[in-house]
Amino acid sequence: MPASPVIDTSTQVRAGRLSAQAVASEALARAVAYDAVQPQAWILRRPAADVLASARRIDDRIAAGEDLPLAAVPYAVKDNIDVAGLPTSAGCPAFAYVPTRDAHVVSRLERAGALLLGKTNLDQFATGLVGTRSPHGAPACVYNREYISGGSSSGSAVVVAAGIVAFALGTDTAGSGRVPAAYNGLVGLKPTRGRWSTTGVVPACRSLDCVSVLARSVADAALVDRIAHGYDACDDYSRPAPAPVPPRTGPLRIGFAHKEQLHYFGDTESAALDSRARDRLLESGAVGIEVDISPLLAAAQLLYGGPWVAERTAAIDAFLAAQPGAVHPVVRGIIEGGRAVSGVAVYQGMYALEGYRRQAAQMWSQIDVLVLPTAPTIYRIAELLAEPLTLNSQVGRYTNFVNLLDMAAVAIPAGYRTNRTGYGVTLIGPAWSDEHLWAVAAQFAPTLGAGPPPLDLTPRPPTVQLAVVGAHLSGMPLHWQLSSRGARLARRVRTAAAYRLYAMAGTSPPKPALVHSAADGVAIDVEVYELGVAEFGSFVADVPAPLAIGTVELEDGTAVKGFVAEPRALAGATDVSAYGGWRAYLASR
Repeated sequence: MPASPVIDTSTQVRAGRLSAQAVASEALARAVAYDAVQPQAWILRRPAADVLASARRIDDRIAAGEDLPLAAVPYAVKDNIDVAGLPTSAGCPAFAYVPTRDAHVVSRLERAGALLLGKTNLDQFATGLVGTRSPHGAPACVYNREYISGGSSSGSAVVVAAGIVAFALGTDTAGSGRVPAAYNGLVGLKPTRGRWSTTGVVPACRSLDCVSVLARSVADAALVDRIAHGYDACDDYSRPAPAPVPPRTGPLRIGFAHKEQLHYFGDTESAALDSRARDRLLESGAVGIEVDISPLLAAAQLLYGGPWVAERTAAIDAFLAAQPGAVHPVVRGIIEGGRAVSGVAVYQGMYALEGYRRQAAQMWSQIDVLVLPTAPTIYRIAELLAEPLTLNSQVGRYTNFVNLLDMAAVAIPAGYRTNRTGYGVTLIGPAWSDEHLWAVAAQFAPTLGAGPPPLDLTPRPPTVQLAVVGAHLSGMPLHWQLSSRGARLARRVRTAAAYRLYAMAGTSPPKPALVHSAADGVAIDVEVYELGVAEFGSFVADVPAPLAIGTVELEDGTAVKGFVAEPRALAGATDVSAYGGWRAYLASR
């Protein structure tokens, strides 16, 4: 793959050396091929016919003389960003809606000729830095799939690093674009808050949210920024850019944290890579200055350990109240915690933050750019599933404060551990220093990171598809029995119109019984999960009577394994078939 696939593709298409349709065909083929490795990177992809139709329109626009700076550049969008006509779910199937308009940033990219392939997986409601909090499965580091991809923009990082698309949009409230960039050897550009519009973006913390971009080079990320940024009067948090400030003359002053303030949580390889990056940055003639980052680390604690968690609650409070069971248990636990935050605590947090902002502002009189590890270490997916909160917090040690303190940031690769996972550093500057950060990052990125290791293309083990209808649905009380086995949500469908659904009597948690009834059956909503053969076997062993696993026919004519019931399950049961599914029945109660 070329070093700058965005620029290279656009240049060739605009020059007539390559057609948009040829680019589309190649991108679709790459996506299909990588499905054998990580299908969970996507939540949905546009049908191939639609992608090729978009490519033909791009060819027509070029033939008509339009200047398209992103001509036929394949890209993907995190599924908390609206694309007209495609569902936006934020990683929660029950939350999904179909927008009629593109998000502001998507419309800018489309006008520039970019070619959308689909929407990518994420930590549900963009709550997490690890990529393991999704019913669609956990995207993994493309170079070693035992390890996390980072989140919450997990799928966006994977589809770029795997070479399927040239760039992808993520969001970055607490590091969600920077962390997965580091783990997968990418550039993660987090603009100044308000530089990019968030109109059409499902909020996480609305006052802090940023749309971000993941790309293979600083030049590519910067080009996307130049097209996507701009004031949006429809976004209350959009800000017009101030007049540019002339750069300071003299050698670049790079700020580094005092060494005693740097913690890698036992990861000696990260420490060594960080030390090497520091040395190479200073080889250019830059001046290194150690600064106290304790105010930054203290500010970071306000995001999840302080009142800002209540802003996450405000973002989806109505949905959470109506359908708490539809939210991933880890995400639900975090967001529900915001309900306990008092108004007094909010003001106390605001006062504390202003103090930290004052201290951080003084730092910029001493340095031009602050360089920190993007993430101090990396963990296996299994480790995050076992300990989801503490390890997530450790991952965000050097990212959580950036938006709270109104800073811009660019994460760049800085080498690879012996386990082939990526390590990166982040260049941080004050608000509206974006273009200066690009220039510095472009200067140093080629010197910091070695070439990436080969992709981990080990074939997935054989899998079984399983249809669930009740307490194992996403967010329901028994869903953990699937997620703990690494199950991936393959699709939401309905059964053939040949089933009745009953609420069984005396079950805890409440459970339904799905019964085949060809004479008077209806279609029932189900979720189909994919899990390994061994994991499927262990799951079946835990299914209690009178439920069993049999074969369930779907409305598209296919059949999968799924929950069925013995006749005794209907003793005292209530027929709830008219609701069309277990979620609808529970909502009616």
